[in-house]
Amino acid sequence: MTTDTVSALRQRMIEDMNSRKLGPHTQRSHISSCKRLAAFLKRSLDTATREDIRRFQLHLAETGMSICNRNRIMTGVRFLFRVTLRRLDLATEIYHLREPQKIPQVMSPDEARRLLAVAYSLKARVLLSLCYGCGLRAGEAVRLKVKHIDSAQRIIRIEQSKGRKDRNVMLSPEMLDLLRQWWKARVAFDSTMPVQERWLFPGRRPGKPMTTRQLSRLFHETANEAGIKKSVTLHALRHSFATHLLERGTDIRIIQALLGHDKLDTTARYTRVATGMIASIESPLDLLAQPRKKPRKHRKDQPPA
Repeated sequence: MTTDTVSALRQRMIEDMNSRKLGPHTQRSHISSCKRLAAFLKRSLDTATREDIRRFQLHLAETGMSICNRNRIMTGVRFLFRVTLRRLDLATEIYHLREPQKIPQVMSPDEARRLLAVAYSLKARVLLSLCYGCGLRAGEAVRLKVKHIDSAQRIIRIEQSKGRKDRNVMLSPEMLDLLRQWWKARVAFDSTMPVQERWLFPGRRPGKPMTTRQLSRLFHETANEAGIKKSVTLHALRHSFATHLLERGTDIRIIQALLGHDKLDTTARYTRVATGMIASIESPLDLLAQPRKKPRKHRKDQPPA
């Protein structure tokens, strides 16, 4: 397998992904998946056979890799064979496993309150408040610009997020106050850019926002400081946002719009972790212990209803 062959195939695959408007993260994932298959075969992927695809999927299963990662790798491989190489006979050999249905890990309101109370810096408090108070994903929070904050309408505009979708989320008075505090205390802002185009949370590289890895590190440091024992990630703040709204009686379709979900089924999974709603349901076991009501007797001169 020559370098020219690899480069030509990779370039063609990149062109196919660009023409279909696949995001940078998806493109990196697909390229990495195909490199993994090439390392397994030790030859050019345009010479792959059905038996090669079968052996590779068996190899992934034997490594003990999670179902999620196996499906992710095979999605990238299928794109190569189905789109770039036009080998539909090989693409049909690729199968995906059904992932186990797990309920989202959420934090209680008290845990969320403790987390925000112990945030050791204004930056950490603002970012974690955005993730919990507005239901933002990590990438959405770090990519906020000045122009996205609409204090007049009390909304935050999220542009071209997951699935290349725009949406609006609420901007509470407390969140607006925190953002104004951060704006006054800001450091290292790029003064060469127009104010509306400046990142609210600039990164170490000029002209770039802070990374989601930095934000995740901030979350875990703060969670440890708050004494939260649950095995939670930063995304648990978004799950908690939806669950706590649901427990307070917010219409599930409004929550769907705030989260940017296409399908109501995706939002409905939070009904399985809304512990306040679940705990308030009366068990039939308790009903057995209650005294049985006697049926009301009708008078002879009065016909039953």
